[in-house]
Amino acid sequence: MIGDKLIIKDKHRQAAEQVMEHILPQVRNCSRVFAISIAGESGSGKSETGQAVADALNKRGFETIVLQQDDYFIHPPKTNDRTRRRDIGWVGMQEVRLDLLDVHLGELRAGAEKIVKPLVVYGEDRITEETLSLEAVAVVIAEGTYTTALENVDVRVFIDLTYLQTLQSRLERAREAQDEFLEKVLEIEHRIISTHKRRAHLIINRDYQVVAAS
Repeated sequence: MIGDKLIIKDKHRQAAEQVMEHILPQVRNCSRVFAISIAGESGSGKSETGQAVADALNKRGFETIVLQQDDYFIHPPKTNDRTRRRDIGWVGMQEVRLDLLDVHLGELRAGAEKIVKPLVVYGEDRITEETLSLEAVAVVIAEGTYTTALENVDVRVFIDLTYLQTLQSRLERAREAQDEFLEKVLEIEHRIISTHKRRAHLIINRDYQVVAAS
């Protein structure tokens, strides 16, 4: 997404290094593109952790790209907010073209040379598209609230923080007005996302330590 603001902190880098300890043997032994999802609630650090993991993999010689779920929303951000405010029932997985994101992950794993994906231009509230060359790509990371639900993924990472615990991070990122309506949206998302945790392979806990799911 063009115009996104990432604040990558030491905790994201440290969590990424812990993720490396769990996944590097699998990445090294994989004969195709390896796919990782990183999910969690608003403000939990999905985008920052996703980029930190990508940086850690690139540093180790594995060409890595990040696909943001935010690019796959049906409506651009401001339009989506207006749609939600007209009908709060719009909030949920139906807002996102998860099927298309899953298709793109499948194409990557199958050896596609390129994909044409949606691209949100945040400041202009519009969606365009971009072509990604996949030459030499070894790992793809899909990050976003609902990415644990994707099927074409090898390792699912889940950040186990609720929206009530992420207020400071949301204030720092300043992407949305923190009003009463947003709290209702986050509560709905929480109910959905909390059911996805059981699909995860790795859990990042509230202290940003990485543990294998039981």
